[in-house]
Amino acid sequence: MSAAERAKTHSPLISYPQKAAFGRVLPKNKIYEHSGANNRLKDLFVEQVEQIVWQYKLAPETINLPARASVPEVQIFSIQLKATDLHQDVLRCIDAAVQFPILFELHRGQGERAQTKMVGTYKRRSEADASRWVLSGYFASDWLPAGIPRAPLPLALDMAALYEALLFRLIPLAHRSGESLADLIARVEQAETKRREVEKAASRLAKEKQFNRKVQINATLRMLKYELEQLVDQERT
Repeated sequence: MSAAERAKTHSPLISYPQKAAFGRVLPKNKIYEHSGANNRLKDLFVEQVEQIVWQYKLAPETINLPARASVPEVQIFSIQLKATDLHQDVLRCIDAAVQFPILFELHRGQGERAQTKMVGTYKRRSEADASRWVLSGYFASDWLPAGIPRAPLPLALDMAALYEALLFRLIPLAHRSGESLADLIARVEQAETKRREVEKAASRLAKEKQFNRKVQINATLRMLKYELEQLVDQERT
């Protein structure tokens, strides 16, 4: 397989089946009603969002995969931006209004400068209350040229497995063999925490003047870097 073919196969941009096309414009006021958006959130929508389209509905009747209680359907929302990027609180507001897992395609620019970014959170039912949904942090691809070739829909046995396969493409750490999506996301969060600790230790080291203290901080920094490497190494178990 060539580099171009590999890039297309693993692209976060997906060519969704035409049968799954929904194409319904979602009015902002409907989102406000179902999410309880405050004035600050409404201002963000007005400033940053041109239009929201419920672009695709991935469901048993549209892609012939069985539903699971955890993932009955997956929705694909297309958001045309007014701004150069989108505040995550806008996405959280939409996720709060729609009771299904969602993946977002953000679009900015026009013509040859048009770009697209995929964004998603791991949205799962609360173990304490199945009527509530719990969100992880958001994961995003880079901004990509809008016209690049898209990957086919990943092969999966059911809607839950499809949802995970789509999210795996957005998560910055490589998936370890046998690792669940929840465990991978927990490792990503641990790595981010450890990365911040490395940055703080490096900053302290740069500012410290006393030699003995510099030796101590440097030893701590080496240990933190080693612990970070253990988290990001895909081959570790």
